[in-house]
Amino acid sequence: MKKLINISFIYFIFAMIGGVFYREFTKLFNFTGKTTLAFIHLHLIALGTILFLILALFSINTDLLNQKKFNTFLKFYNISLPFMVIIMGIRGILQVLNANLSSGLNAAISGISGISHILMLISFILLFSILKNLNVDKNNMK
Repeated sequence: MKKLINISFIYFIFAMIGGVFYREFTKLFNFTGKTTLAFIHLHLIALGTILFLILALFSINTDLLNQKKFNTFLKFYNISLPFMVIIMGIRGILQVLNANLSSGLNAAISGISGISHILMLISFILLFSILKNLNVDKNNMK
């Protein structure tokens, strides 16, 4: 359970950094339009902090941490979420800077974003298959 809470806390720290970066970076460049940077904070809070806090709660009364696939889920998820956020950051920075992207570079960024979302999909499929097979410790529940 501590491991999950620690992971949650790490995502919380990065969410706060992402939020401050968005605010300060857009202020520095007097940017008032829409940018992907605005969603980094939310993604890290919801998909990082909150998810791992919920999983920590699940681990109290279940055998979640003993599931064979759980370490595979952790590896996939903790690669795909930061990967997705980094790509969002790159896209957002380019939007704020109003960078002229070639269609090839724009397509490459979109393609890499798509790969990160596919990895997230695989992670969530793993997680749901793990959750479906959990054994609840009824003696520990009050």
